[in-house]
Amino acid sequence: MNGRALPINLYSPPERHPAPETPVYRKLLCSESNSNSKLCFRVRVQFLSSSYVHVLLNGSDVRRNQVWKVRSEVKSEPYELSKSAPGSFKFKEKLGGDVVSKDENGDEFVDSDVPWWEEFPKRWTIVILCFSAFLLCNMDRVNMSIAILPMSSEFHWNSTTVGLIQSSFFWGYLLTQIAGGIWADTVGGKRVLAFGVIWWSIATVLTPIAAKFGLPFLLIVRAFMGIGEGVAMPAMNNLLSKWVPVAERSRSLALVYSGMYLGSVTGLAFSPFLIHSYGWPSVFFSFGSLGTVWTALWLSKAYSSPLEDPELRPEEKKLIFRNRVSEEPVKTIPWGLILSKAPVWALITCHFCHNWGTFILLTWMPTYYNQVLGFNLTESGLFCVLPWLTMAFSANLGGWIADTLVSKGWSVTTVRKVMQSIGFLGPAFFLSQLSHVNSPAMAVLCMACSQGSDAFSQSGLYSNHQDIAPRYSGVLLGLSNTAGVLAGVFGTAATGYILQHGSWDEVFEVAIGLYLVGTVIWNLFSTGEKIID
Repeated sequence: MNGRALPINLYSPPERHPAPETPVYRKLLCSESNSNSKLCFRVRVQFLSSSYVHVLLNGSDVRRNQVWKVRSEVKSEPYELSKSAPGSFKFKEKLGGDVVSKDENGDEFVDSDVPWWEEFPKRWTIVILCFSAFLLCNMDRVNMSIAILPMSSEFHWNSTTVGLIQSSFFWGYLLTQIAGGIWADTVGGKRVLAFGVIWWSIATVLTPIAAKFGLPFLLIVRAFMGIGEGVAMPAMNNLLSKWVPVAERSRSLALVYSGMYLGSVTGLAFSPFLIHSYGWPSVFFSFGSLGTVWTALWLSKAYSSPLEDPELRPEEKKLIFRNRVSEEPVKTIPWGLILSKAPVWALITCHFCHNWGTFILLTWMPTYYNQVLGFNLTESGLFCVLPWLTMAFSANLGGWIADTLVSKGWSVTTVRKVMQSIGFLGPAFFLSQLSHVNSPAMAVLCMACSQGSDAFSQSGLYSNHQDIAPRYSGVLLGLSNTAGVLAGVFGTAATGYILQHGSWDEVFEVAIGLYLVGTVIWNLFSTGEKIID
């Protein structure tokens, strides 16, 4: 069959043709359209080996260069042709049934000779766009922690007012955790995440204007910003549960969450420069405007589900849909079933235990560096960036390790328990060493290692929502993250109370205790298996 060519007429009914004698068959095909314009294509068809055929379709607006496998059995020189060509010229059907190639695993697919950026996996395009959304999310969140210093000086705010402004973000953030999950699971993550980014970007831009009008307006705008950012995490979880196969789940989530860490680094690094050069309002105007660029890309490239993407390549669709859950739209949330499962409550409880320590370290770290280690404010700000960088690296390392273990045959349950145990016991160990170190350098190292090991949680509890209830992963993340946000609110307040009446050792002892409680609960009750259909 090598070198055999196949004559094709795109517009004739199916008929049999003898195999041509020439090694390559070429033909010019033209068609009159309704507007009396003439559309012409040059067609080149050649059998390469056995039943593989190479087809080149070349026109003014279309160029297709593909190798297909003809599944129809070929036992003689005549060949059956039928139907039309891809898009408006469906060559797949023209070649008689399904036309596919095979990858290294023996899976069949259509192969095309297209630029690498067009072959880049669409699921990872979604992941990278979610990563960039979370990068903007934390850039817009942390800029207030820097801008509040010149703002409080200009508007004569005292410490109580500053605390009120900082906490007003969480008023809206708490409101939309569960609501965002329900919305994402019912209408799709694409629209919900787009709403969130647009909403918090507008609120960010409006922040300087609201501050000029007065404190009540500023508090409302900050709460509105929390509403927008509150839907981001449930929407992202819903999207990735549909787009990412389980073998890539840990590293994809780790990459997305590392966007938050790098967003904090970026915000902390660029805010002082912008404030010094252009004034504190420039931070909000510049960071907020980036949301419009992201939204334009998102609306043109993203889809809530692989089923909605008309450009998704067949081989990637087949990979995504292995062991997939039902694609039936979620109409009602089975609250009774969800809340009756022990692994769900283990997830909620452990999210609380995890975030207690995480929020304490990230909120009070500059104060600890200043009061205990004797760093000045500039040094404190510099060293505050190190844990975020460590978390970004460790989250992606942990994701790669977790996915590698799953691909080697480890059960998802075992992998989730191992990774989360590191995420709990690592911070507990390094925090316990802080009372024994004698140098600021060792204290900073312990802090960085604590947060670095904490980031392994991205491959533990943060990946578990999609494991146990993939159809309701948005709702489930909303539930557990509500507990996590409450831990941050109560933990931050409790730390202030403890420091007023006690010491930093007692602050760390409470966090260590909750880490240990979380470790026990997670290993007793969590699972990596699907428990809710």
